[in-house]
Amino acid sequence: MTQTGESVIEVRQVTKTFPSGEGRDGKLIVLRGISLDVRRGEIIAVVGASGAGKSTLLHIIGTLEKPTSGSVVYEGADVFAMGDEELARFRNRRIGFIFQFHHLLPEFTALENVAMPALIQGKKLSEVRALSMDLLREVGLEGRIDQKSPRLSGGEQQRVAVARALVNSPKVILADEPSGNLDSENARNLHRLIWDLSRNRGQTFIVVTHNESLARQADRIIHIADGVIRGQ
Repeated sequence: MTQTGESVIEVRQVTKTFPSGEGRDGKLIVLRGISLDVRRGEIIAVVGASGAGKSTLLHIIGTLEKPTSGSVVYEGADVFAMGDEELARFRNRRIGFIFQFHHLLPEFTALENVAMPALIQGKKLSEVRALSMDLLREVGLEGRIDQKSPRLSGGEQQRVAVARALVNSPKVILADEPSGNLDSENARNLHRLIWDLSRNRGQTFIVVTHNESLARQADRIIHIADGVIRGQ
């Protein structure tokens, strides 16, 4: 369990509505006023039925989508008050992402894929090569550094994705069903890796998951149903 009460993210009355041919007034209401404090270094599991709004909430916290109303504040910075370029820089530097599908670039090696967020910042591969190699060693892929992603197993590809999420040393890692495309053994290994990384690095993880075993290991479980938090 995390030992600090310091908030790193404050979500306040976030709503999200999409245009739709269904629902009242041709609108689909996905989030109905979510408020949440995320503490530094904790692991939060977000659970709920399909369509409950879990991934939408994660995407808004990650600034990949904007809320219809409400705010998301990172250490005093209201991220949706930023312009698009400033927000993109903030996202690249401060937030790491792990998705169900790894989204690795098949023409690049494991090392090059890990380095990609730093390269987007304008750094050269020579500047981040050592860090990328260290991260691949940390996730157990020291022997696969020069392999292109199609030659890696599913579990290995997802470990590369985890290392990529860490390369800019973000304070917050957001994971959307990170083990959903893996078999049971690889899922267990990935869960153990995520927990070890969080504890060793003091990073905050918010994980959307259907995996009950993964959720039970979290510091806190957020239950979402019908676009609202039903329990935590």
